[in-house]
Amino acid sequence: MKEIRLLEQNMVLLAGRLAFDPDNRVTGGGTALCSFRIAVNRRFKDAKTGEWKDDTAWVPVEVWGEAAERLKDKLTKGSPVHVEGRLKSEEFEDKSGQKRRALKVVARRVQFLSKIEAGAAGSGSGAEKSDADLEEVPF
Repeated sequence: MKEIRLLEQNMVLLAGRLAFDPDNRVTGGGTALCSFRIAVNRRFKDAKTGEWKDDTAWVPVEVWGEAAERLKDKLTKGSPVHVEGRLKSEEFEDKSGQKRRALKVVARRVQFLSKIEAGAAGSGSGAEKSDADLEEVPF
């Protein structure tokens, strides 16, 4: 029997709003890290009741390096964003000593989905950035 070759693919595309202000820090090695969670909603009609309901997924996202530095002054709670990246699985022990697993997105690209006022972005240029302005993480 021939060996089966599977295509391995790890790509995530999400659009949502920041659940909280991002957490910006620098690692011991000097690398910038911007962490945030986005709320991604799915609206559906309940088959039994006929009511419209919302299902919200809270997705943790990490952005590293220069892009993390650029994002730190531009993102706030409620900011609509489009995130492109890959899934990363982590294992850790919680406070009670139990082993846990978690998934998060390591972003390769973050796109703002609304205009940013010049004052909020800290550019001081007086111009607004449009939907076409992209922040990319170089890998």
